[in-house]
Amino acid sequence: MHGASLRCSLPSLLEDHPLDTMRPGDVFAMNDPFRGGIHANDIVIFRPVFAEGRPRWFGGTLIHVADVGGAAAGGLAAVATDTFAEGILLPPVRLYAEGAETDVMRIIGRNSRVPDKVLGDVKALVAGAHTVARRVEALVERYGADGLAAFVEGSLAYAERRTRQEIEALPDGTYRGSFTIDTDGISERTFDVAVAVTVDGDRVVVDFDGTSPQSGGAINSSVSQTTSGVIFAVRCFLDPSIPMNDGCFRPIEVRLPPGTVVNPSPPAACGGRIVTVAAAIDAILDALSGCRPEHGVAPSGLVQVFTLTGVDDDGARWITLLYEFGGIGARTGSDGPDATGAFFLGGRSVIPQIEPLEGQYPFVVRRSRLLPDSGGPGRWRGGLGVETEIELLVDTVVGVRGDRLEVPPPGARGGEPGRPGGWELRRGDGTVDRLGSRQSGVEAKAGDVFVLRTSGGGGLGPVAERSPDDVRADVAEGRVSPEGAARDYGVEVAR
Repeated sequence: MHGASLRCSLPSLLEDHPLDTMRPGDVFAMNDPFRGGIHANDIVIFRPVFAEGRPRWFGGTLIHVADVGGAAAGGLAAVATDTFAEGILLPPVRLYAEGAETDVMRIIGRNSRVPDKVLGDVKALVAGAHTVARRVEALVERYGADGLAAFVEGSLAYAERRTRQEIEALPDGTYRGSFTIDTDGISERTFDVAVAVTVDGDRVVVDFDGTSPQSGGAINSSVSQTTSGVIFAVRCFLDPSIPMNDGCFRPIEVRLPPGTVVNPSPPAACGGRIVTVAAAIDAILDALSGCRPEHGVAPSGLVQVFTLTGVDDDGARWITLLYEFGGIGARTGSDGPDATGAFFLGGRSVIPQIEPLEGQYPFVVRRSRLLPDSGGPGRWRGGLGVETEIELLVDTVVGVRGDRLEVPPPGARGGEPGRPGGWELRRGDGTVDRLGSRQSGVEAKAGDVFVLRTSGGGGLGPVAERSPDDVRADVAEGRVSPEGAARDYGVEVAR
């Protein structure tokens, strides 16, 4: 997800800061989604690596940092209508000049609700870029600048050659797919991501002509993010042992109509771009399953993001941004994985452990479990979603952002949709408030319970073709209830 942004951001840096103006010890920062970035909270750090007296390479790091201002705590401006509400935006600027910290660091801290945390995050990114640079400098010392350059070019050429060979093995033709986004949280309309994938010899053209105009909400995806989705989706149909580097991009042409949700014009809000990126991926998977049906996969539940913030007993503000995953869509030959990171989101290993969170923040996780019957029925069943219950120990402000909740992940090739997830607050007086898919600034009291449910993945293939033995095994493992077995599969299982 972040690799394409590093690739897209570097030309903007060089446009504003030519190589001959850079000095050893310089470090640059940027996060503008319209110049290669993602959204305000994803800050890119570049550190030039000098060899023979001039910059030859860059160490780059990029990750989501703590609150950088904007309309909502933690960067979750779920109902933002422009990018100004999403936090401070940095054009390419010097963060360090010849090793000395500049005022940009103070500006970032002043615009954050939790300055110590955000500055710690930024300094960690800088440390990472320094580590990259030192290791590259060690390679220069060992092999010489020209020797290292030859190795780099060879690595890129190898990835390009392997990618072209794999593309050439696909049947030539134009394959079409689409996916509909149910809402942007602002308007009543839906948004279509349409794609035509043309395989022509050893190259691919991915054209998004016919995609909906950009949203007035925050679901727009900048060029770097849409491109990352395209590369991921195409690579799903190629040999996974091909190294991931810029060589993989060279045989793939991406056409992104300006002013659409896949290539918006400023000042469009981009914080919820993952909705459109995932829709682009699903559209490409839909299209390319036409040339490789054995790689078919149903749509998945998306990441659901939430923020909790408040003031502790000492009067200090605390903020945490957390997330949970839905079920993955079933794929040809196997059921979908449960509650893991759909597409390129990193897998379940990126979900923080409960105990450290409870030790740091004023809440207690009362329950976290897989949701029976949430996976879409089919010959191959969709992966299950999750239910998590968090008791809030102090007054808290809640923000939520999710998708595929109003319209759940659909099935494919005769499979059925997964069960939709959602959000709710169980109040101390026994009432239950159901939250929208995207909502900011929801006030909760100490003792309230915040409940998160993620959507299950879509099923693949006709339900009638699922083996009764597989249904019984699902019931025995708690993935399907006896009632669900009878209702969805027509299989009676004794309690």
